This record gives sequence, C-alpha cells and structure tokens, in this order.
Amino acid sequence: MEFNYSGGKPLFQQVADQISLGILNGAYQEGSQIPSTTEISKGYQINPATVLKGMNLLVDDQLIEKRRGIGMFVLEGAKEKVKMIRKEEFLTKDINLLIEEAKKLNISLEELKTILERGYQS
Repeated sequence: MEFNYSGGKPLFQQVADQISLGILNGAYQEGSQIPSTTEISKGYQINPATVLKGMNLLVDDQLIEKRRGIGMFVLEGAKEKVKMIRKEEFLTKDINLLIEEAKKLNISLEELKTILERGYQS
C-alpha cells in the first residue's frame, strides 16, 4: 500500500482505494481476510479511526464485510464490482477531463483517436 500524506485526497479515501486496488489485482482474494485496522494503522502511521472510515466505505459498497471478532473479509463478487466501479469512474470522470483538456489544447478528435489506437496496439 502507498499513501500520499500531503495530497489532496483524504487518507480514508486512499485506504479504501488501496484495498480495492488489492482486490482488483488479486492481492486480496474473494473470501480472504484483509489486514486489520490495527495492522494498517501501525504499519503506515495512520489513525485507526481513519483506517476504519476507509474500510467502512468498502463495507458500504459491499466489497468487504466485518465478521465480528474475526476481522474484515473480501466478499464474493467484489473483484467484478471493483472493476465496474472503476470503469464507471473512468468513463464519467477521467474521460471527461481528457476531453476538456484536449479541447483547451486544440487536440482534434482524430489526434486523440490515433493516440488511443496506438496505445491499444502496444
């Protein structure tokens, strides 16, 4: 896990992002236990309440569940949900930012298509 302590994104959101990335890339398999709030907070010097707030975002998104007295576990289907969530964010937010910036720089649609096609071929 990597955290930017001076960045614009709140740490609790970064915790959620890092765990969901771990689910997506297979570091945390469906059905497996994720590191505890205490492990993350001690390992990265983050307030335990901040870590818990990030984990609760994933509970709300039904990606992980708390098993009382045992810990947090990745739910079945979580990897596919993470893909869907990230795809939606990419298509609605990141692509719009790309288009806005391309317009500001007078980059034509054809130029963008060429760059995208080259990226897919490599």
